[in-house]
Amino acid sequence: MIESAPSATPQRVTRSRRSARWNAVAGAVAVAVLASLPYLVYANVTGVLVNLFILLSLATLWNLLAGYAGLISVGQQAYIGIGAYAVFVLADNGLSPFLAIPVAALVSGLVAVPASFLLLRLRREYFAIATWVVAEAVLLAVLRSDSLGGGTGATLRGLSDLDPALRQAYTYWAALAVAVATLLGTYLLLRSRVGLDLTAIRDNEIGARSVGVRVALAKGIVYFVAAAGAGAAGGVLIISQLFVQPTSVFSVQWSAYMIFVALIGGLGSIEGPIVGTVIFYMLQQTLADRGAWYLIILGSVAVLMAMWVPRGIWGLISDRFDLRLFPVGYFLHPARGTVKVKS
Repeated sequence: MIESAPSATPQRVTRSRRSARWNAVAGAVAVAVLASLPYLVYANVTGVLVNLFILLSLATLWNLLAGYAGLISVGQQAYIGIGAYAVFVLADNGLSPFLAIPVAALVSGLVAVPASFLLLRLRREYFAIATWVVAEAVLLAVLRSDSLGGGTGATLRGLSDLDPALRQAYTYWAALAVAVATLLGTYLLLRSRVGLDLTAIRDNEIGARSVGVRVALAKGIVYFVAAAGAGAAGGVLIISQLFVQPTSVFSVQWSAYMIFVALIGGLGSIEGPIVGTVIFYMLQQTLADRGAWYLIILGSVAVLMAMWVPRGIWGLISDRFDLRLFPVGYFLHPARGTVKVKS
């Protein structure tokens, strides 16, 4: 008996199994609600949220480096410090600190360009160590600069005439704007051709190179974006503290926080750092008064997550409920109008 081969079912390709319009509407509503908080809550609440937004921005950018480009950096604090000191210098020369934030981001990105020519030649642990060396070199340069305050740090100028409540509100909005720009920029980047290249690099760098993916260019773009974003976050940081101290702003603890947030939230997803940042601040508010035990517990949580839940909390959620708030992948569906026929 001869059987005819079944005809192939027409397929269509989409970014998500569900419509992304409702996600966009929900995101816009969430941003609007967050933007109105200075009118609704006390300054201590917005002060906590400023730090949360800074860490969210940094963790999102670190996740972009490690989760998509495979660049495990422990030296992103270099660009946090460069951004903070760029705002300090610009404010010292008469520019509003808030207007100096995008300039600081550009300065950090430009500094990262020559550094990337050396760093991106290295792989894995060599790259990680080299990024730390770069951060320490920048720290030593700042410590030896009397015009930047040396080791004692420096106070930010240009905000003394501003009402404290208004300054806190402006700082909050600046931090929110940086966080939203970071998330949106990451989303758009991953939906572009560069995003396809990064996905291929993450899955198999040698295979991606063999099919024509410009690996060096894609990694260079990601490194520039991550450095610029870290510079913007550093600019918000100095405005929120009104003071910059080199050993604090260039501390490797910033990288430790980024890694922790990305690990517990979930590497390789935009939603992961959001979940991780919320969990981190919940743990911080709960355990901060326990002294050294606070760091021990955080470290233990990170190790357990890396061992037993390598895809993080968001990985569990997305697998269980098939949920994507920021759809950047591709899905195949039967084309509309086709009917499945059972034999």
